[in-house]
Amino acid sequence: MTLSKLLVANRGEIAVRIIRAAADMGISTVSIFPSDDTESLHVQQADEAVRLEGRGVASYLDIDQVISAAISTRCDSVHPGYGFLAENARFAQACLDAGLIFVGPLAETLELFGDKVRARAIAVDNDVPVLTGSSELGSVDEAIAFLESLGDGGTMILKAIAGGGGRGARAVNDAADIKSLYAEATAEAMNAFGDGTLFAERLITRARHIEVQILGDGSGTVSNFGERECSIQRRYQKVMEVAPAPNLPDGLRARIIDSAQRLAAAVNYRILGTFEFLVDATDLTDGSEYYFIEANARLQVEHTVTEAVTGIDLVEAQLNIAAGYSLSDLGLEQADIPAPRGF
Repeated sequence: MTLSKLLVANRGEIAVRIIRAAADMGISTVSIFPSDDTESLHVQQADEAVRLEGRGVASYLDIDQVISAAISTRCDSVHPGYGFLAENARFAQACLDAGLIFVGPLAETLELFGDKVRARAIAVDNDVPVLTGSSELGSVDEAIAFLESLGDGGTMILKAIAGGGGRGARAVNDAADIKSLYAEATAEAMNAFGDGTLFAERLITRARHIEVQILGDGSGTVSNFGERECSIQRRYQKVMEVAPAPNLPDGLRARIIDSAQRLAAAVNYRILGTFEFLVDATDLTDGSEYYFIEANARLQVEHTVTEAVTGIDLVEAQLNIAAGYSLSDLGLEQADIPAPRGF
């Protein structure tokens, strides 16, 4: 089948990106907007636009309004972009319940990778290495006990179970700072995700951050489009993305990609996602240690970096998989994916 009419449940750059991809495929598009976005480009470029009640971010997060806009304009599908409702399992299920195709992973996949402790457990079950870590932390005392378990000189990082993007993350180098950092991380996580629950991992003080771009069709068949490096960060926020990762030993690169692909296949991953790893950069060799940290179950902000070196339109691929095509149908099985061209 093919999609005929797509509601773009986002704004700004990513909404425009999706609208243009859909137009190239002959799919009609519907934008949504609150009153303060009336003049925004995504509103002008879509074939139709529906005004939402309210103003600002809250309007785009209103699941009932977004679903109603899709139904009233007779859309058959919804693309969440990134941010807002993109990784919201309740929204994905609401789309399904309303007879709409959600252009993203299944709700159960979003629930799995939305809980970093559960995601770590799935990685362990599939022989994908993870950092020494805690379960859900119930108190500062539990955080202190975990740090002590790392031995003399051990360092850890507190992380939000329910979120990413560096929010709710605090590095702990001194046990004397745990109480204040725990409070800061909990408050920030609660503000960002509505859930202040934390867990802890051993901190790699000199790390490289490598992420693998995956596309799956939900059958257990997945392809990778190589890796990107996002080690240049500020306050745990990515500043620069590079593909392919420079000066990464080929054997190490292959091992990381294989782990990402195996983990994605194990959960029958559907549509796009990025599987993220940390590499101990102290002395890089083919046998260096690396660790799975999380999966972003959505279209990435940085997908265009991968598109630039592969020549493959990842948003078009998303829309085709959502329409029911397999990787084989699309000529996107692993053997069909070209090696990166350029840098």
